[in-house]
Amino acid sequence: MRKLSLHTHLGKDLAALPPKQYRQVMSAILDLLKEPFPHYSAPLAGSTFWRIEVGEFRVIYKADGDTVSVLGVGKRNDSEVYKLLERKM
Repeated sequence: MRKLSLHTHLGKDLAALPPKQYRQVMSAILDLLKEPFPHYSAPLAGSTFWRIEVGEFRVIYKADGDTVSVLGVGKRNDSEVYKLLERKM
């Protein structure tokens, strides 16, 4: 059984989502526990992180062995989620 690790600020990002998008994003995050690299996931260039698109949002994560670590959730057109990734690396 895989474990889910959420970055500390992720709660604020998720709480800011409208209810429908919150359910969609959380469902996609929980699905990563079953299949950490679904066919619609893509690796981020020059990084060990991956992304999935959930509607108009992107989820940035890393899967190592039995742990899926979610770093951030952001709008597809917004580069803020990638800036956060750069600060964490």
